[in-house]
Amino acid sequence: MMLPILLLLLLLSPALAWIPVHDWESGNVTASVGESGQCVCHVYLPETTFPADRVQNMQQVSKDLILEVDIQMNKMVSYEGMLAVYLKEVLDLTVRVSMLESSPDNYIKLDFELLRIELREFEALVSQLRDSLNASSPMFDSLYTEIRNMTLIVNQLETFDKSNLVVIRFEFAKLQKKLEECQKEQELIKPDIGNCNHTGIMSISKPTVVQVNAHLNAGYQYGGWGKDSKPVRGYESMYFYGAYSTPSVHNFYLYSDYEKLILRSSFKQHDIPNGWKGAGNNYIVHGNTIYYQINTPFSMSKLNLTSSKYDYRVIPAASQRFSYSYSDHQNMDFAADENGLWVMYASEASRGKIVIAKIDEKSFGIEGEWNTGAFKQLAGNAFMACGVMYATRSVDLNTEEIYYAFDTKTNEEKHLNIPFQKFQEKYSNLHYNPSDQKLYMYNNGYYVSYNVRFNKE
Repeated sequence: MMLPILLLLLLLSPALAWIPVHDWESGNVTASVGESGQCVCHVYLPETTFPADRVQNMQQVSKDLILEVDIQMNKMVSYEGMLAVYLKEVLDLTVRVSMLESSPDNYIKLDFELLRIELREFEALVSQLRDSLNASSPMFDSLYTEIRNMTLIVNQLETFDKSNLVVIRFEFAKLQKKLEECQKEQELIKPDIGNCNHTGIMSISKPTVVQVNAHLNAGYQYGGWGKDSKPVRGYESMYFYGAYSTPSVHNFYLYSDYEKLILRSSFKQHDIPNGWKGAGNNYIVHGNTIYYQINTPFSMSKLNLTSSKYDYRVIPAASQRFSYSYSDHQNMDFAADENGLWVMYASEASRGKIVIAKIDEKSFGIEGEWNTGAFKQLAGNAFMACGVMYATRSVDLNTEEIYYAFDTKTNEEKHLNIPFQKFQEKYSNLHYNPSDQKLYMYNNGYYVSYNVRFNKE
């Protein structure tokens, strides 16, 4: 009867299964007869129980070990890539040393010193890599040997070089000549502010990308920025900015100088009230006044930044049907140059071609108009410089070009091909500033500027 009872106890209590067999045989189980004649079994469990805490600790240690192995494997992959780069660069150095070895008289002292510096850098990199791996291998020994041999060869070649002085003098003469040419080039590029004694734009510089807009949000794709084209006294360094998520105009920010623009620290904000809110983004600041387009009624509008006074004038011929290719509602495009203030638009009578209108600043009226041959809807934008309208269009995703020019003095038009780079594909504002001869572009949420070079020959 004792054996079945023991089996039953083992089934009912899994903990008993961990008791060693010899404990069962050493008196831990006793049997007796109860008062009613029933069989009573007594089981005495040993003090040692199942070590669950130790198993849990072992599992955590196993996880930590697995994580450490993964980290070390990733390091090995990274080091493998670094070694491949270092070996390639060492191979390039080997080629250069071989060239020096074959014709040492053709190289100057500076070449040898540069090689020595690079060799010392490689030696430090290999040492750092070996220390991080905490190991040594034939690969590292081979690298060290190659670097030392190349250093010895460079030192020997320099001592045998007999023509260093002559070559150095020759190189310095070439350098001086290049510097003189650069100086002459700088004189040609240096802006001649206010002077229109040239035959037009020759080239546009590479873009200077300042930063994303003051809202720190590239989603503000519509807007404009720049400087006052005819600053009043005390505001020569002032910058303006306004940007929106739709082709609307509802506020402007003013910054005392370039640094404040970068720091997004405006000294004044103009929130445009209902009835004066604008559309389109081809606005400018001229004479401490912002000129922009409103749609009710469709007209040109202005805001005096000192008095906060608004005014508007309707141009009967101007149409709302024609906009630039990059965005809607760009119907009126304001511009300023050495000759004054302008607005460009298209009309039904011009069949969508750009019309240039000269604005009388005092009366806020139109004092002259010129019809051009540039279709507004095909142009990316347009601007005025020295009385000449320049129209742009897209070449590809990264390139724009000035393709058309119309001179209001001679009524002559030209087809041009003056490419310049864009930071991003689309832009909503491009205008020329005569105070520094720069183009200011609001390019898909970013401040971008260009230097303009005129043909003075």
